[in-house]
This record gives sequence, structure tokens and C-alpha cells, in this order.
Amino acid sequence: MKFDQATGLRNKLRALQGQKQARTIAVVSGKGGVGKSNITLNFSLELVRQGKNILIIDMDIGMGNIDILLGKQIEKTIVDMFQERCPIQSIIEQGPENLQYIAAGSSFTNIFSLDSSTKEFFFKQYQSLQAEYDYIFFDMGAGVTADSLSFILAADECFLVTTPEPTAITDGYSMIKHIIAHDKTLPISVIMNRTYSESQGRNMLDRFRKVIQQFLQVDIHLLGALPEDQTVMKAVIRQTPFVFLHERAAISKAMKRLVRTYLKQGAGEKIKTTNTSTFLNKLKRLWTER
Repeated sequence: MKFDQATGLRNKLRALQGQKQARTIAVVSGKGGVGKSNITLNFSLELVRQGKNILIIDMDIGMGNIDILLGKQIEKTIVDMFQERCPIQSIIEQGPENLQYIAAGSSFTNIFSLDSSTKEFFFKQYQSLQAEYDYIFFDMGAGVTADSLSFILAADECFLVTTPEPTAITDGYSMIKHIIAHDKTLPISVIMNRTYSESQGRNMLDRFRKVIQQFLQVDIHLLGALPEDQTVMKAVIRQTPFVFLHERAAISKAMKRLVRTYLKQGAGEKIKTTNTSTFLNKLKRLWTER
């Protein structure tokens, strides 16, 4: 009997050690109004169409948009999880085509300033999600704070959304500079939104990359460009993702190409860990160092 129990325990441990974990992606922008949440939502939906299990966690507390873009009335938010110790499964909302998300809520409570017991509660709740999803997206608020930076640095990779506007480019540059000041190894991919043409998008991305290489001495990945398209505004007004509203629109076709490019590059492979998730390990270390 003892032998059987020990064997069973070893088998469980081996299963955990070989368990693949969700890839965690922090989506950021240097300034607001560049379309970050809309891109997060529609990118995620295209991944769902590719057979991936996706969870979006809206981290823009007080200014969250994911539920609004979907036209959903939500009962529980991520703030409730921290304040009321709600199980994380109870605050996950069902979106279209089996997309799942956690809303940020309208409360301006600072969920990043947590006591040790609340942090431990979050670790346990998040760990329970790891085997369920291929990707977990953190839709971060615009800009960066000392508190939100921990989530960005703990992610497996980062998407930076910007536009050709000089202010957006400058703020995007500052965001990357801030991130690499703490970690030069974090993979950063750039999405250029609201471009006038495909050629302008490519040129802007190339110029942005060269500036980053010259002045920050790091390389970034150019994920792609998305065109300016009135379909986006119509979709926001109707509270429907643009990839659903008009599948043949230029923006929808460009988003499909963006996701296919991402998957072809081998990104998004589940991360194999030997214990807990890479994200949680890094987040624990970052919170300890603060």
C-alpha cells in the first residue's frame, strides 16, 4: 500500500513537472487612445478561431474597456477578487466564441498595493488557470507605474501598441526605455496601429526599430501594422469586435495576417515549467524585491 501511494505521488509530481503553462502576454502602450484594448480583444478572438484557449485580464482598473467593447454587463471584476477574496473562476466572464475575460471594473482601488496574504491568495488563484489556457493577456493601462511594471516584467512577452503620431511614437519609445531599464531580455513586439497604408506602416515600424537599436541598444520584433479603418469606430459604437462586424474589412484582414504571422514565428508555444508558472515565479521575485 505504501509503495502504491509513493508511486502515485511520484507520478503526480512528474505530471506537474511536465505540465505546459499558458503563455502570458502584457499588452502596453505609451499613451492612451492608440487602440490597445481593441487590438487585444480582436487579436485574442483571431487566436480563438485558430483553436486556442484565451483569457484576457483587464488590468486598467477604473478605466477598463474589454467588457464595454463587448457590450457586456458584468457582475464581478478583478477588484472583487482582491477585496472580497472571490475565487478567480467566479469572476471569469464568457465572451464570443468561447473567449473568456476578467473585467477591470470601475473602482479606482489600487489592487497593486497588496498585503502578503492577499498576494498569496492571488498566486494560488492564478496558478489554477495555468493549464486551462494557451494564452493569458494582461491588457495594461496606458503608460507605466511602479506597481503595474511588475506585471509587465513578469510576463513572458510584451506587445507595445503605438500609432504613427509623433506623440504616440515618443511615448512608445519611453515605454520601451522604461521596460529595458529593468529587463533587457523581455521580448517586445510592436504593433503599429492606424496607418494610412501598408507601406507607411512598414516604414514607420522600420524607423522605430532603428531608433530603438541606435539609442537603447536592444532589438524589438516588428509584429505588423494595422490600417486606419472606419469599421473600427462602427464596431465600437455597436459594441461588437470588428473581426465579427465586417470580416472582409481592411482592418479585419490585417488582423488575421497579424495573428498568422505571430503563430508562424513559433510564438505562443506553451511554456514547459518544472514547478509553478514562469510568470508567477518572476512576479513573486519582483514583489519581494520592491
